[in-house]
Amino acid sequence: MKFFADTAEIDEIVALAETGMVDGVTTNPSLIMKSGRDILEVTKEICQLVDGPVSAEVVSTDAEAMIAEGRKLAKIAENIAIKVPLTWDGLKACKTLTTEGNMVNVTLCFSANQALLAAKAGATFISPFVGRLDDINLDGLELIADIRTIYDNYDFQTQILAASARTVNHISQCALIGADVVTAPPSVIRKLADHVLTDKGLDTFMKDWAKTGQKIL
Repeated sequence: MKFFADTAEIDEIVALAETGMVDGVTTNPSLIMKSGRDILEVTKEICQLVDGPVSAEVVSTDAEAMIAEGRKLAKIAENIAIKVPLTWDGLKACKTLTTEGNMVNVTLCFSANQALLAAKAGATFISPFVGRLDDINLDGLELIADIRTIYDNYDFQTQILAASARTVNHISQCALIGADVVTAPPSVIRKLADHVLTDKGLDTFMKDWAKTGQKIL
């Protein structure tokens, strides 16, 4: 499974990249707002930090404007994935932009039917929102499983990019189901390493080592 960092904060991306835990980055207007920076400027900087796809989202709602914005965003770097919403206009833009050779991430997916349409439109990535479905008492992980089954049935090449992953369990369950990618805030990715027994074991080892009076360096 690939890990995408869901952030527009440069320092957080750099810290994760140093450990090899970033295969790409996803951004959206809300994350750009939190960063307080110009979308073109910060997106270009992110593209220089990671080799994998960097999702940059259009902000128009009609197809022609989405296509124009997508073409402009694509000029930032070769690893840009143009992010469009899962609407009919977004699907139309997806078809045009992918036909032109661009990576396209179709976002705000909340049903298997929507995911099927995105694959038919040639999407590079489909982004089903796990956490937001959980928020309204629906099973976001069940949606990931349904999309996996449909895509495998017809050998669709669209990658399942599980989004709105808010817990470490979301990530591990998405991996078990077979999502190709998960995008999550850096804080959630870092929590994957946490375990109380690891902390307890390390504390015991360090105390015992101190008693030996030895040094390695």
